[in-house]
Amino acid sequence: MSDRANALALAEVRLTPVLVADPPLLNTQGVHQPYTPRLIIEVVTEGGVTGLGETYGDAGYLGLAEPLAVSLIGRPVTDLNGLPALAAEVCGDVAAATGPDAVDVGGLRGVRTADKLRLSVLSGFEVACLDAWGKAAGLPVHALLGGKVRDSVEYSAYLFHRWAAHPGGRGERDDWGAALDPAGVVAQARRFADTYGFTSFKLKGGVFEPAQEVATIKALAEAFPGRPLRLDPNGAWSVATALAVADELGDVLEYLEDPVSGTARMAEVAAALAGTGPGRGPGAPPGGARLPLATNMCVTTVDEIAEAFARDAVQIVLSDHHYWGGLRATRELAAVCAAFGVGVSMHSNTHLGISLAAMTQVASTLPGLRYACDSHYPWQTEDVLTERLAFHDGRLPVGDAPGLGVELDRDRLAVLHRRWLADDGTLRDRDDAAAMRRADPGWTAPAVPRW
Repeated sequence: MSDRANALALAEVRLTPVLVADPPLLNTQGVHQPYTPRLIIEVVTEGGVTGLGETYGDAGYLGLAEPLAVSLIGRPVTDLNGLPALAAEVCGDVAAATGPDAVDVGGLRGVRTADKLRLSVLSGFEVACLDAWGKAAGLPVHALLGGKVRDSVEYSAYLFHRWAAHPGGRGERDDWGAALDPAGVVAQARRFADTYGFTSFKLKGGVFEPAQEVATIKALAEAFPGRPLRLDPNGAWSVATALAVADELGDVLEYLEDPVSGTARMAEVAAALAGTGPGRGPGAPPGGARLPLATNMCVTTVDEIAEAFARDAVQIVLSDHHYWGGLRATRELAAVCAAFGVGVSMHSNTHLGISLAAMTQVASTLPGLRYACDSHYPWQTEDVLTERLAFHDGRLPVGDAPGLGVELDRDRLAVLHRRWLADDGTLRDRDDAAAMRRADPGWTAPAVPRW
């Protein structure tokens, strides 16, 4: 092996689970916990270069990450094509959810499976390897992915119904206040627009009766005329309810995200909507015949693509490099979507700056990305970077610094890791229903359809 190849071999892999402050954001499952687990991955080459990655930090993910970290020692950071087979070989299975409507609350991304968990872990290591490779080569990650096609990436304001504080004073306080009615959500949107320059808005729905959420979208449309709006109830509605909402909001929504649960129901809604809506989104079918349906729940693996596309169940796939298996898999998904005339954008879960930097790098390389990406990042008051990523005019610039272009703040990482160590285990797995029981002891995650 040449000296250069030796320098790119992995000498050390460090895994640091952390707990990150999260506001009391509401969704159909319950409410975010006061702290969310994330996993920070560092890969160190023989040449002394460190690459950074980030993914979910729940116990199930940690159990898979640990053997994969050990198995990577001695392998070059450039051996990305070998990562999936290696992960399949060394990562044991984790119990999947049961029932056709069982939802993985970590991102509300459809049924939890062992394959999804493994790909989510794999994604963090792939990003870390790309970061290290880029730093060693003096190239940005987007160059390793074929080069950027845009100099900035647009993001949307991610709006939530929320409480002013977590029950019992838990967690970290913020100054956002409650948003439990249309006026509160509009005020939240104005702050996002004024602070970050966002010009498109997504509302997390499935929290209140559909009529109230329809009223909220109409209030947003009045407050921000002509701006792209999205609504995502995380599959909480019946087909009939979804069609009734689409009838009310078809002239103001850019797209409707996961109004119902599962590909079969999504296909039923899509078929009923065909020919009835204005097709406002730039990724709408030729002729703009209908209100597009987007998903991050029923198309989350390669195996789910064929049925959804054959049945025309979705018109936009919201990718997430964490559960598709990394940045290169995201590019492959985008290519498949382009081949079938399906739009593509990006989903977000609670994340830190490493994940946002990775999202931005891959998003910059996708020619067909015509919708603003989602991001929870403005809600996160904590980070592990020396400098937070800053939105301007609703966009993040795509730099040419080597790797991801971000630097780890070890002191801050240590603080968030100590919080994880001090936890008694109740917060190390995200459970929005358990968090809701702090306010409502009888709460259980609602079955779908909820309305």
